[in-house]
Amino acid sequence: MSDTKQPKSAVQSLDRAFALLNIVAAAPEGITLGALAQHAGLAPSTTHRLLGALEGHGMVEFDAQASAWQIGLGAFRIGAGFLQRRDFIAAARAPMRRLMQEAGETVNLAILNQHRVVFIAQIECEEVMRMAVKIGSVGPLHASAVGKAILAHMPQEHIDQAVSQLSFPLLTEKTLTKPTSYLKELEKVRQSGFALDDEEQSLGLRCIAAPVFNEFAEPICALSISGPTVRVTPGRTADLAALVQHAANRVTEKLGGKIPK
Repeated sequence: MSDTKQPKSAVQSLDRAFALLNIVAAAPEGITLGALAQHAGLAPSTTHRLLGALEGHGMVEFDAQASAWQIGLGAFRIGAGFLQRRDFIAAARAPMRRLMQEAGETVNLAILNQHRVVFIAQIECEEVMRMAVKIGSVGPLHASAVGKAILAHMPQEHIDQAVSQLSFPLLTEKTLTKPTSYLKELEKVRQSGFALDDEEQSLGLRCIAAPVFNEFAEPICALSISGPTVRVTPGRTADLAALVQHAANRVTEKLGGKIPK
């Protein structure tokens, strides 16, 4: 093999390994070798070889009982390094706790990654019936309040690109499944300053979110409250949205961010 081909081969293997890592990360319950190979469009033998390399670095783990590959501790450490750099969680912790106490509902902190929502922190409320997600779990961009809150405040070209790549799967009878409807919803979010998931992801669950901004007035994450529709009622939306926006603005200030005018 020539010297010119070696770097190309190495880069291709690296690209494939990262693709596998992203697929595994999107499967919280784990994913089998066959399904992983199919998703990645690779031969099972190639997939297994790359997984072995990733496993050696702690990026993935194999659950023998479930015969499934899962994200590893090494990937978590890398993600934790990113969070420490931005200090999202430390800045958000106190405002999140206060918001939970004021709203009486579970509070979430989430970011966007490749057109998906990733939950990075949560403070659960004390109610018996409450929402709970695993830290690091992912959610749909088109049907989540945090996703709308972040995307709505991005540049229009970024919004258009993201929307063009979404498949808009139907999750409930209230899910927005048309790009035109979703774009109108994002405009409403821009005008009001908060986003609503009105049973669009799960029936019986309503969420309200607001964005957090960096020093360039760019959205970097979002805070939300989530609760059953019997408590998070339409009549409480305005008051709860104000609480969420206040908490998100407080995080923006603590990060040295700038709220756009």
